[in-house]
Amino acid sequence: MQNFRQLRRFGIALTTLLIHAPVVALELQGEAIQGGLLFGTVNPESRVYLDDTEIMVSADGRFVFGFGRDETGQRILRIEEPSGGSESLNLTIASREYEIERVDGLPPQTVTPDPAAAERIRQEQEMVNSARRRRGVEADYSEGFAWPAQGRISGVYGSQRVLNGEPRRPHYGLDIAAPTGSPVYAPADGVITMTHPDMYFSGGTIILDHGQGLSSTFLHLSKILVEAGTTVRKGDLIAEIGATGRASGPHLDWRMNWLDQRVDPQLLFEELPAAAETATQ
Repeated sequence: MQNFRQLRRFGIALTTLLIHAPVVALELQGEAIQGGLLFGTVNPESRVYLDDTEIMVSADGRFVFGFGRDETGQRILRIEEPSGGSESLNLTIASREYEIERVDGLPPQTVTPDPAAAERIRQEQEMVNSARRRRGVEADYSEGFAWPAQGRISGVYGSQRVLNGEPRRPHYGLDIAAPTGSPVYAPADGVITMTHPDMYFSGGTIILDHGQGLSSTFLHLSKILVEAGTTVRKGDLIAEIGATGRASGPHLDWRMNWLDQRVDPQLLFEELPAAAETATQ
């Protein structure tokens, strides 16, 4: 598989594993690390299991899986080929350290939404969950990923704030700061499964499905240029950066999910995006 790179700043080495048993072949790219994705190729019609859960495999033998922010321990990847051959691989998930920021003295309403806002948040989260339930077997991600925007990295995956002594949900996205109106491009092929002009937290929002439960979400957009149901290709213009929703300045918050696991898009790249000269956050 091509176009998936390693991220040296985290000390992560991209590994390509080839297992050749008498009738089993597996190519695996990525790193078993918190927030990481692994991309695999097996013989067509093979069945792939992560522990006891079967993973989708495309007609040409491609599959993907990932690990959440706080996942630890070992997982077992098992390949079963139609010929009857099988192979198991033990994966030990490497740990990471995350940035923690403490902020005290905030007004209570800033930390906890009122009941009306809480209900709106609940309804919007169900819309997001529904959009992410798409489970197409196609591997639209197979041509790799490109940066969806250019700018300064102003926020990273896994960081967390403690507000008035209360730990908040970790930040699961990668923030790219750039002026309002800066272009946002599809980082890989896929199908737009949801658009919303103004969500409570995320403002203008797009969800792009890359196949097999892997999706990208783009937040705080000032303008959305695609509709739900549209098929897009890597590099297609889909939106413009903004500061909508709860944002302190114009930036793109790019998030990725594999099924219900929130993964780190920055681990897909060796280099950072080109910094926008006027980027502020």
